[in-house]
Amino acid sequence: MTCYDRRDLGLLLLRLGTGGALAAHGAQKLFGWFGGGGIEGTGQFMETIGYAPGKASATAAGLAEAGGGALLALGLATPAAGAAAAGAMAGAAAVHAPNGFFNQEGGYEHAATLGLTAAGLAVTGPGRLSLDRVLGHSADRDWMVVAAFATTAAATAVVVGARSRRLRKAREGEQEALFD
Repeated sequence: MTCYDRRDLGLLLLRLGTGGALAAHGAQKLFGWFGGGGIEGTGQFMETIGYAPGKASATAAGLAEAGGGALLALGLATPAAGAAAAGAMAGAAAVHAPNGFFNQEGGYEHAATLGLTAAGLAVTGPGRLSLDRVLGHSADRDWMVVAAFATTAAATAVVVGARSRRLRKAREGEQEALFD
């Protein structure tokens, strides 16, 4: 086995593991599978953490995770798939950021790991063991990486920014306790 073959096998393993985890996470939101809340339950939860409207937020996050994850696992439209998944994980990381980095404390470690791996795959490409290669890389061109990340970054900034403004506005009327 040559170095090139090992790299392709490594990319396949990264795509399957990361894509599979993202797809399952998205299926929880969209369909209620694997103990998830489905659109209704996830939508209600999204409202409580500042993503509104809740059902639309749950649908968008679920599609980015499930769709991006499935496409990553297949190695199809890799730039768009990785960017979409990374954007969804940036939104999740924003929720967990106040808890610090480590997952055991409710931090953003897991979301950051999935998002950065998805982004890395989008930039690196899927390797030879992929549907992108079978289809002649028609949905995996260099310019698509830049376009996918620019679009995702803009959308993520708008969504996370709107959430931050909602949370700030909700806290404006609250007064902190003077004494503990």
